[in-house]
Amino acid sequence: MNNKLFSLLILSIFIAGLTNVRSQDITLPVPDKTGGKPLMQALNERQTTRTFTQENLTLQQLSDLLWAAWGINRPEEKKRTAPSARNFQEIDVYVALPSGLYLYDAAGIILKQVHNKDIRALCGTQPFVATAPLNIVYVADMGKLGKKEGDEIKDSELFWSYANTGFIAQNVYLYCASANLGCVIRGMVPKDKLAPEMGLKSNQVIILSQTVGVPVK
Repeated sequence: MNNKLFSLLILSIFIAGLTNVRSQDITLPVPDKTGGKPLMQALNERQTTRTFTQENLTLQQLSDLLWAAWGINRPEEKKRTAPSARNFQEIDVYVALPSGLYLYDAAGIILKQVHNKDIRALCGTQPFVATAPLNIVYVADMGKLGKKEGDEIKDSELFWSYANTGFIAQNVYLYCASANLGCVIRGMVPKDKLAPEMGLKSNQVIILSQTVGVPVK
């Protein structure tokens, strides 16, 4: 093999390696289900935060937070840490990080990468959203309720999805209070811009978004 062909081969391997790095899922550590503050103390300290540092959460914090939010706590029944009307479990939890957009796989304890673009700024209209380390986007997959792409989805049909999202978001609030983190649930989301950037189908509906991070003291 001549030097030119060898160089091209090395370059191809290098480019392929970069592509793989950019398209990686994140395997989360097993969530720590012990410790933390007592429930009544966490309730007492639960609050909304709108000022965050740019400090990233650790993978352990991220795993614990997502498990508290919408993890599986009864594996034999595949049931969750938050209630779901008729157990449809139609809410998908998307995670917007500086490294890209991910879908939380509770069963595998994995963040499955959707793409590697930083879309945090599209997760809300307030300035802090773009720089906070984590934005969670709650999406109702109405396909699990029988809605096909192109079907009309009325607001009345999203009633339970809003309620289910509220349960999940409150779990996040309580985890954050217990772990000395801050968060805020938000309805001011430019859904028409965010949904295409997330690659959502017409029967996937953005419900709310929630920003999480280390609060400024």
